[in-house]
Amino acid sequence: MQIAKNTVVEFHYTLSDANGEVESSRQHEPVLYLHGQPGLLDGLVEAMEGREAGDVFSVELPVDKAYGPRQDNATQKVQVKHLQGAKKWKPGMLAVIQTEQGPRQVTVVKVGLSQAEVDANHPLAGRDLTFDIEILSVREATAEELAHGHAHGVGGHQH
Repeated sequence: MQIAKNTVVEFHYTLSDANGEVESSRQHEPVLYLHGQPGLLDGLVEAMEGREAGDVFSVELPVDKAYGPRQDNATQKVQVKHLQGAKKWKPGMLAVIQTEQGPRQVTVVKVGLSQAEVDANHPLAGRDLTFDIEILSVREATAEELAHGHAHGVGGHQH
């Protein structure tokens, strides 16, 4: 079965940039996603279209197809209590904040008693990225998955 809209895809990836490997799903469960729904980078979605279980391939995403260029004026102050992911914060740590567009990953720049300065650039902004992909399985989405807009099961969304 080929990857197309409304198929559920299970895959492993290794992500690297010019400096080498950044992260890999191989230390965890494979990724499960519903093709045609938001959640993956557009360039990755395009590269998966029409692929099948067993396919192994690499896709290079330039900055504009990945997380975009770094914005110089992306620092902002937030209340420390709004930072999610740790109890004690230090510069360089990644945190999650809730925004009107949903959760967003930020990098802590400076921490005060009640406020922190964060860099809202995605941690991988400004980098050309290479994804090494291995497609493990492709199947039709269930009616429930289509209704919820995401894949269910190991590596997918748990309710």
